[in-house]
Parts: sequence; structure tokens; C-alpha cells
Amino acid sequence: MKRLITCVFFLLFGIFAVAQNSSEEEKVKQVVNTFFEGFHARDSIIMKSVFYKDPVVQTIGKTKVGETKLVNEQLEKVLKGIVAIPLETEFKEVLHDYVIKIDGDMANAWTPYSFYLNDTFSHCGVNNFQLLKQNEEWKIIYLIDTRRREGCEERKVK
Repeated sequence: MKRLITCVFFLLFGIFAVAQNSSEEEKVKQVVNTFFEGFHARDSIIMKSVFYKDPVVQTIGKTKVGETKLVNEQLEKVLKGIVAIPLETEFKEVLHDYVIKIDGDMANAWTPYSFYLNDTFSHCGVNNFQLLKQNEEWKIIYLIDTRRREGCEERKVK
């Protein structure tokens, strides 16, 4: 009987832990989605609302001669650039997946994407969001992305 009670306890505890982590994953996913809602609406207030103070923003890309480069960005400059995109220019970043990992108050969201400009494929890559949970709220502390034009066939939306 004691063994049965112990097994039931661990089974219920395990189910509760999985459900709780699943709920936290949804919260992290919602932060990413909110960022992209603001991104597509060219709304810096919405985008900024999901960032922690002084986040790190970087891009990994290639130079014209094919060398890998790391570009450090300032969040304010990135937001101003997005807001300044002319309204007649259509852009869309299509996320293909969310791989979310959580350890306590730290989370990582890995989101492969394809980017379209005026309905024409531009590039693909991955966004990597690092988040901090503070006061029961997830905020982006670090955002880095890759951008490439090759190896994107499987990500192009038909």
C-alpha cells in the first residue's frame, strides 16, 4: 500500500510539473508572438513592451566576400528602423517552429523563419530569444538572429 501511495504521488507530481512547464512555454511563446505582432504592425511600443531593460541585440550574417560577421545593434535603432519602413512596403516574417527550453527563470525560444518583402522571398534564418522571468513576467534579454539566402528551400512558403 505504501508503495502504491508513493507511485501515485510521483505520478501526480510529474503530471503537475509537466503541465506547469507547458504553461510557462505558452507564456514564452506569447512573448515572442507579441514581439512579432508589434513588428508586423510597425509598432515600437508593442515591441519594446516585451524587452527587459538594456537587451543585447545581434545579427549573424555574411559580408559581401562571404565571411561570417557579427553585428551588434541597439534596440532603439532597430525599432526606429522597423517603424520607418514605408507603409507601401509589405514585409512578413513567417515562423516555422518554436523550440522552447526553460530552466527556472531563464528561457530560450528558437524560431526558424522565412522573410518576405513585397510577397517575394528575401531570406531565411533563425531567431534565438533569451528570456528572463522576473515578477512572474517573461522579458527578452537577448535576441540574436541569422540571415541567409542559401539553404532556404524547405522554409519557403508556397
